[in-house]
Amino acid sequence: MTQENQNTLSNVLLLVGLLVMAVMALLPLLGHNQMWMRWAFAAGAALTLVAQVMNRYTGDSLRIKRLYRIQIASALLYCASALMMWVDRGSNDWIAFMLSGAMVQIYSSWMIERLSARERREQDKRDTKSPRKGK
Repeated sequence: MTQENQNTLSNVLLLVGLLVMAVMALLPLLGHNQMWMRWAFAAGAALTLVAQVMNRYTGDSLRIKRLYRIQIASALLYCASALMMWVDRGSNDWIAFMLSGAMVQIYSSWMIERLSARERREQDKRDTKSPRKGK
């Protein structure tokens, strides 16, 4: 599987996992709390974890590599949230894990885009300043 195909598959898995988790998190808050919803939330968290593990950075920036690992930690927080749904059925502690995972993911996604754009700009500047060979 090529890197581009793997990234596409990773993005699709991430999108499906996050959508499933969002819907299954909303339904118990609206008063619909059934067993299959916990299973679906756990499946969404597992999909998110698989997607984040598949998502690789091939560049040289150590900071961006660290942010990709932080996204894996975010997916682990989603899995902890799913576990809390099963262990502590009477409370809403799972919401804290889910929201903390979401905040970590939002921060790391934003920073990855920001740093990637900065790297592209710096690369473009270096390419325009370097003398062209063969002319």
